[in-house]
Amino acid sequence: MENYHTHTARCKHAVGSVHDYVNAAINAGIGILGISDHTPLPDGRWQDVRMHMNELADYCAEIHAARRDGITVLTALECEDFPGYRGFYRDVLVPRVDYLIGGNHYFRMNGAMRGIYDDNILGAAELSAYAQHVIAAIGSGLYAFIAHPDLFGYAYHRWDAETQAVSRDICSAAKSFGVPLEINGYGMRKRPVPSADGERAPYPWEPFWEIAGSIGAPVVINSDAHRPEDVAAGIPEGYAIAERYGLRMHAFYTANDAPRTTR
Repeated sequence: MENYHTHTARCKHAVGSVHDYVNAAINAGIGILGISDHTPLPDGRWQDVRMHMNELADYCAEIHAARRDGITVLTALECEDFPGYRGFYRDVLVPRVDYLIGGNHYFRMNGAMRGIYDDNILGAAELSAYAQHVIAAIGSGLYAFIAHPDLFGYAYHRWDAETQAVSRDICSAAKSFGVPLEINGYGMRKRPVPSADGERAPYPWEPFWEIAGSIGAPVVINSDAHRPEDVAAGIPEGYAIAERYGLRMHAFYTANDAPRTTR
C-alpha cells in the first residue's frame, strides 16, 4: 500500500512529526509514504495553514532523517497553483523534493481571491472559475498529481449539468496531460454536506469519479492524513470507488526507486 499525501504539525492544522507518521505507516503496512506539508510561500500568504520559509530546510532534513529500511519515505510539498508562484516552485522547490502536489483550495475570479472553505455556496460561475484553475494546474507540468479535484463538492451541493461539465473538463485535461487525479480520503472524515439524496461526504463525490472512469483519467488514492493514526484512513474505500468505476491506477513512484537525497 502507498500513501503519497500526509501533513505534519508544521502546517498548523495537523498533528504529529515525520517520525510519528513513519512509525504509523510501518504498522499499517504502507510501503511508500510521502510527507507533503503545505508549501511555504515567499510572500508569506496563508501563513496560518503552512510552515514559514525558514522552516523548509528543517522540514526536508527531518524527512531525510526519518528514512529507514522497510519503507520508502519521500519528500513532497502541496502547492496552491498560481502563475506567480510557479517560478518559485520550479526553481526553489523542485530541486529539493521528490515531487509536488497540486492542491487547489483557492482560485481567482474577477480579480478577487476566493476560497473553497470560505463558507460560501458556490454558484455556476464560481464553479467554472475553480475548474479552470484546476485545469491550469494540470497543464503546468509541475505536479505529480492533483489533490482532491472534486473539492468543489464542499461548497457546491447539487449534482447538475454544471458539475457534469466541469468534471468532464477536469478529467479530460488529466487524461490529455497524463496527470493523475487523487481520490482523497480526508473528505470521508469531514463534516457531511447536504444533497438531494441526504447528507454526503463533501468529497470524494462519486459522480465525479464515474466520469473519470468513463474518460479514462489516471488516478491515485491517498489518505491526506492530518494525524498519524489516519495514515491509511480512506484508502481501502478509495480503492472500492476505483473498482466500482473502472478507474485506471497510476503508479508514479515505486518501492524500487531510490529516493533522492534531500538537500
